[in-house]
Amino acid sequence: MEFTAQQIAALVGGQVEGDPNASVNTFAKIEEGHPGAISFLSNPKYTHHLYTTRSSVVLVKRDFVAEQSVGTTLIRVDDPYATLAMLLSMAAEQIMPKHSGIEQPSFVADGVEIPDDAYVGAFAYIGNGAKIGKGAKIFPHVYVGENVSIGDDTIIYAGAKIYYNCQIGSRCVVHAGAVIGSDGFGFAPVDGVYHKIPQLGNVVVEDDVEIGANTTIDRAVMGSTRIARGVKLDNLIQVAHNVSIGKNTVMAAQVGIAGSTKIGSQCIVGGQVGFAGHLNIADNVTVGAQAGVTSNTPEGSRIIGSPAINATDFARQVVYSKKLGELNATVRKLEKQLEQK
Repeated sequence: MEFTAQQIAALVGGQVEGDPNASVNTFAKIEEGHPGAISFLSNPKYTHHLYTTRSSVVLVKRDFVAEQSVGTTLIRVDDPYATLAMLLSMAAEQIMPKHSGIEQPSFVADGVEIPDDAYVGAFAYIGNGAKIGKGAKIFPHVYVGENVSIGDDTIIYAGAKIYYNCQIGSRCVVHAGAVIGSDGFGFAPVDGVYHKIPQLGNVVVEDDVEIGANTTIDRAVMGSTRIARGVKLDNLIQVAHNVSIGKNTVMAAQVGIAGSTKIGSQCIVGGQVGFAGHLNIADNVTVGAQAGVTSNTPEGSRIIGSPAINATDFARQVVYSKKLGELNATVRKLEKQLEQK
């Protein structure tokens, strides 16, 4: 489908600067732009690409000031990245495959009702007492255990496993290979032998959560491991038993969270961060990649390093460490001067 710059601007509340009839039918990075594509400029370090891009239309901020002549049509918006996300979502609605019905072979336990607009893919398993919401999509080879509830319009992609008694909210996305509700890592040492502690709780995933491929969320020993509304988890994340993650927190790949740690709302966690157990991480905390978090963190903190410290202090340490070679040479020089006296 093709749209003109004017049509797009009307859709997103933007202002056209250039040819209002410039048409687009696809998306492209600004540095890889080509005729018929729409791109966006959000990060200032990509500004130089605006003057050479071949994209027909580029989304820019309303207050953007060009330093050179621009050969493409601009649409000025409040937030180019958010606007692009909205346009991509609209495009996805049109081009993504539509699935419905129950494919065979699959297993749906007696008494489980599948709404007419839901989808169950081939070789999926839905256990006794499960509840499937309206518009839910359960792709092939998914395992849905006993008494699991899946909310409206939630998507469970191929090969995901949801253990018994766990709850998944509405409009969630669980990507391929994710495991929700496996046993927490609980063992009691007795005379040098580790005895398993039964994990009797569950996992509760609230509405609008996205869980990446091969991410694992362990069930609680007692009570619930809880993922609050709006959380976004990347691929290959480990969430241990009785962890709670607050609303709208986002985590990049390979984060590991030890048992009973509480992470607040609106936090941003970089890749490969490790959290020790039984911590309290407050709201609005930003954790840099590969940090090792071993202590409680106050609200609004920015931390990085292992063990994690204030980001400003960490930056100073990096500067100092770069000067260690020079400092060592100076000390050796002074030592030689003292020896000669």
